[in-house]
Amino acid sequence: MNDRTLADRFALQDVMATYAASVDERDLDRYRSCFADDVEVVGFARETIRGADAWMAFVAKALDGFTATQHLLGLQRATVAGDTAHARTDVQAHHFMKVPVGSTFTLWATYETDFVRTGGGWRIKRHELVTRGSQRSAP
Repeated sequence: MNDRTLADRFALQDVMATYAASVDERDLDRYRSCFADDVEVVGFARETIRGADAWMAFVAKALDGFTATQHLLGLQRATVAGDTAHARTDVQAHHFMKVPVGSTFTLWATYETDFVRTGGGWRIKRHELVTRGSQRSAP
């Protein structure tokens, strides 16, 4: 593995760490910076979401249902091929629900993410949520 590949793999990890921290901190401008304008998002809604603006609208609406979230990322397996890359990242996402007060929703899943290198660094080009399991807890 050469130095550029290592640097790329670290950069991909940084994109996903920014993704998780930004959504949990509700920093949607920083969250938006993770995505290519023409991103395709699969598995979060019934239909594929196309475009960063549509994705951001979906996320903003979804976040309205939570008082807080925490996305914990597992180790990432990434492959880089020139200016494109793919990563598999496990996630455990804990959601504190507004209604009913005190309820939670926990998701265990894998992100299958394709990236493209841009002038501003790596961006998410396609993002897929593969659900492994979930649990709702009453207050």
